[in-house]
Amino acid sequence: MNSTAGGSSTRTVALVGPGRAGTTIALALMEQGHRVVAVAGRAPDSPSTTAAASCLASETVLVSEVGRGAEIVVIATPDRAIESASTTIAPSLERDALVFHLAGSRGLDAFARLRELRPDVRVGALHPLQSFPATSIGLERLRGAWAAVAGDDEVSELARSFGLRPFTLRDDERTRYHAAAVVASNHVVALLGQVERLARSCDVPFEAFAPLVRASVENAFATGPSAALTGPIERGDLATVERHLATLDAADRDAYRALAREAARLTGRRDTGLDRLLGDLRQGATGHDADL
Repeated sequence: MNSTAGGSSTRTVALVGPGRAGTTIALALMEQGHRVVAVAGRAPDSPSTTAAASCLASETVLVSEVGRGAEIVVIATPDRAIESASTTIAPSLERDALVFHLAGSRGLDAFARLRELRPDVRVGALHPLQSFPATSIGLERLRGAWAAVAGDDEVSELARSFGLRPFTLRDDERTRYHAAAVVASNHVVALLGQVERLARSCDVPFEAFAPLVRASVENAFATGPSAALTGPIERGDLATVERHLATLDAADRDAYRALAREAARLTGRRDTGLDRLLGDLRQGATGHDADL
C-alpha cells in the first residue's frame, strides 16, 4: 500500500464523524486527488451522514464497516468518542491504513486500544488551529493555518499538502495547548459578546469596534501582547477603571475585572491600589464590590 502523501496516486479515504471539521478535511483530501469511499455517522441514513456523503460523492456505511477499502481513515467525532469509534472500526481496517483524529485535547493516547487490536495500522493526530463555521469556507481557512500533529510521518505530509503549517505536540502537552486554543477562539468570541452588549446599551453599533479589535489583534502578534497593551490599566489610571466597574452590571463587572487583572499582569508592574480595586472575585462582599 502506498504511504506517500505527496505522490500522484489516488488514495482511498473514509470519514467517521460527518461534521464541519471532518467534512472539510475530507474535501481537502479530495482536492489532493484522493477519493472518499465511505462516510459513517450515528446512522447511515441520518441527515448529517447523508449530507456529508453527498458533498463528498461517497457512500454511507455503518461505523463498523467504514474501514473496508480505505487507505486513510479520518476520525472527526467528539473527543470523548474517539476511543470507542476507533475500537469499533478496528476489525474493518485495512493493513497499513493510516488512522488519524482531529481532536485538539487528545493525542495518540486516544488510540491505545486500537494499537493493541491492530498493531498493523498507523495512527496519528492532526488538529488544525482554525475554526470551521461552514465547509464552504473551511478549505480557504486551512491554507496558512497551523496544525498540531503527532504520530505517523504521513500526518505531517498531509497537513502540508492542505497548506497547513504543522508542528509536533506530545500527548502530555495536549491539554494545556487545547486550553490555549479555547481561549484564542471561544473566549475571544465570548469577550466580543460582551463588547456587543455594552455597545448596544449605549446605542453604538457593534461594527464600530471592528477596526479597533482587528488592529489590537494585529499589534499583539506583531509586537507581542505586552508591547501592544494600551488603555487605563497600562497607564495606571485607577480612577477610570473604578468608573468602569461602577457603571457595569454584576456579570459584566466580573468579566471586566478578570480581564483587567490579566492586563495588569502584562504590564509587569505591581500596583497595590489596582490590586485592591480589581480584587479576587472569590472575596465576594469583602472585596471592593461592597462599595460599588
